[in-house]
Amino acid sequence: MTTYESDIKTISSNEEVVFGILSDLNNLKPLLQNTALTDKVKDLQFQTDICSFVVEGFGKMGFRIVDREPFKTIKLHSEQAPVDVNLWIQLKQGASNDTQMKLTLKAEIPAMIKMMIDKKLKEGINLIADVLAKSLSK
Repeated sequence: MTTYESDIKTISSNEEVVFGILSDLNNLKPLLQNTALTDKVKDLQFQTDICSFVVEGFGKMGFRIVDREPFKTIKLHSEQAPVDVNLWIQLKQGASNDTQMKLTLKAEIPAMIKMMIDKKLKEGINLIADVLAKSLSK
């Protein structure tokens, strides 16, 4: 498996609030208005435990929440994807209104495909982390 990690992002809110928002994917609907994301991702759809979207040049895929460790970790697994993908959202409380967040994506990518999408996945994981951190900071 290939691992991609975002930079650590700081969210101006406590981990309980951040976890509460991220653990229900319906709460991510405001991301539909972020042009940095919607330029690359189309047809975003959300339910409590499932999100799906179309990535330009990659196709339709989605994620399902498979595990929640309160205030610490949300684990998602790919659905409708051509490769096996796991995504972890990790949270750590700093000061009282300061939460550190890191995204980790692990994917079973064949070597030929990896050469084509490696850079996009590295950029994409940071873009998603940036968008989440900005939208969750109040």
